Amino acid sequence: MKIYFAGSIRGGREDKELYFKLIESLAEHGQVLTEHIGNSNLGEFGEQHDDKVIYDRDMAWVKEANVIIAEVSTPSLGVGYEIGQAEMMGKKILCLYRNGQNKKLSAMISGNKNIKIVKYDCLNDAITIIDHFFKNIS
Repeated sequence: MKIYFAGSIRGGREDKELYFKLIESLAEHGQVLTEHIGNSNLGEFGEQHDDKVIYDRDMAWVKEANVIIAEVSTPSLGVGYEIGQAEMMGKKILCLYRNGQNKKLSAMISGNKNIKIVKYDCLNDAITIIDHFFKNIS
């Protein structure tokens, strides 16, 4: 199983520690193509690569992935774009959104019947949701 994990980089890195822990959990279910999202040294300016290099690489990973798991509590144009592209490719998509956020999830995500969106309260809840997702995909 190849997993594309999406989380905010340039939109804000407040959740980088959470991303790291989610990626650790995802690795129990397969190969996480985007482990770098959880790297604590990765700042809000992203990687030291040309934007086109990042785009080409990430789109290749989205195509290669069997599933997309996105943590969408911190709004990110890039994550939204990746989700949209993954939907067009017919990928299974799980979006995790933390309860109690003072931000609203975009209607383009929350209103999309092709995306599984699950709200959670803490890391352990998110891990349980992930485990359930993988247990139930065909």
